[in-house]
Amino acid sequence: MEIEFGWFINQVTANPVLLITVLLTLGVIFVNGWTDAPNAIATCVATRAMTARAAVLMAAVFNFLGVFFMTMINATVAMTIKNMVNFEGNPGDATVALCAALFAIIVWAVAAWYFGIPTSESHALIAGLSGAAIALQGGFGGINGAEWVKVIYGLVLSTFLGFGMGFVITKLTAFICRNKDRRKTAGFFKGAQIFGGGAMAFMHGAQDGQKFMGVLILGVFLVNGSDTTGNVIPPVWMMILCSVVMAVGTSIGGYKIIKAVGMDMVKLESYQGFSADIAAAACLLLSSLFGIPVSTTHMKTTAIMGVGATKRLSAVNFSVVKDMVLTWVLTFPGCGLIGYLMVKLFVAII
Repeated sequence: MEIEFGWFINQVTANPVLLITVLLTLGVIFVNGWTDAPNAIATCVATRAMTARAAVLMAAVFNFLGVFFMTMINATVAMTIKNMVNFEGNPGDATVALCAALFAIIVWAVAAWYFGIPTSESHALIAGLSGAAIALQGGFGGINGAEWVKVIYGLVLSTFLGFGMGFVITKLTAFICRNKDRRKTAGFFKGAQIFGGGAMAFMHGAQDGQKFMGVLILGVFLVNGSDTTGNVIPPVWMMILCSVVMAVGTSIGGYKIIKAVGMDMVKLESYQGFSADIAAAACLLLSSLFGIPVSTTHMKTTAIMGVGATKRLSAVNFSVVKDMVLTWVLTFPGCGLIGYLMVKLFVAII
């Protein structure tokens, strides 16, 4: 089935429940741009390769391109998120559960942003949907274990591969340029950082853009009485919509996260910022091609830690890292619990 824009608008205007579902989904995409997408451009802004405004515009364009091209190549990430939970049964109750999960994600993300901590909306999405599915199905029958295993793979991948790639690429870059005049390489690495920031934004769209479009499509089908979406490919207009909403979020509230990731955790030089971007983008590409949902926040921050470790471990500000790790650890139980409670509350009210 192809979701045409005209049909979608008619459905939204005629169905208040779908309107609420779409607004909540766009709200989650907005806070993703607010708290997660800034990671992609944090290093090129921190090293002054680009102004924040130019970086946000670049991120908007490359987020869309990432969604568009990766969806054409492999839409598995979107399907993994959709298939991770079981919303089967009464479509009305399932829609309420989906809205509750989306509301939980927004609450969690805004709280993390308030404290300037880069949270993972990917993991918040997974946790919120899982908590809602458990509440809806009355147990862990609402969880698809085979798909959840991919999340575990993603956690391991984003932690160890991100750190390792950041370390190796920084060492390799330093070795290649060891006899170069640093003043002469400054211009090259400024351009290289812009390329690296674009690559990160592209891969952020490829990963997170797919996940949220999968949820939006699920909401459309649930409201129309179906608990399965078949093999729907997200339409181009939906890719543009998600990219624009994400960019608006980044431009309004992303500067706290840019500071935390790009400046506070490790003091980066241009070649180090380039190395972190290339390392994280390469890891995200690998994950997307294999259909493994990973956190772009985790991948970028662990890559930066790997870069910092090439100097010495003390170059990494572990007080900032501790706050990030604590937030990551608490995301699954915290956001899952909020999703569970919101379903109970919403069902009781309705």
